[in-house]
Amino acid sequence: MASTRSQQELFRFLEDRFACAQACTECARACALRASLADPRGTEGQEVVRRKGIMCAEVCDATCRVLTEQNDMDEAGMRFQLEWCRTVCLECAWVFDEQPSAEGSAEACRACARACTEFMATLV
Repeated sequence: MASTRSQQELFRFLEDRFACAQACTECARACALRASLADPRGTEGQEVVRRKGIMCAEVCDATCRVLTEQNDMDEAGMRFQLEWCRTVCLECAWVFDEQPSAEGSAEACRACARACTEFMATLV
């Protein structure tokens, strides 16, 4: 019975890890697209959108790689990466909230932040 329970916990952990990686990928795509739409010679607001979008895409991409490729990272390192991703995603969502027609991008950022928070809860 203990073996079945530990297998179920392992499957749940891997599913949560994959869900988080998938949310990071979706957020990275949305942020990269939103950043590419900002005029590099535009207003200061457009520059903030561009910089935040690029940063969020890079952090989400790095987090996805940590979750899918690097199995040698310790729990503290993974927590740090997830917390960094969560924070950057929320900051980016707030910036996108101020932009017309950026609701989808803001929601992708929030979904990623939620997935990071939920996955961190599995790291005990």
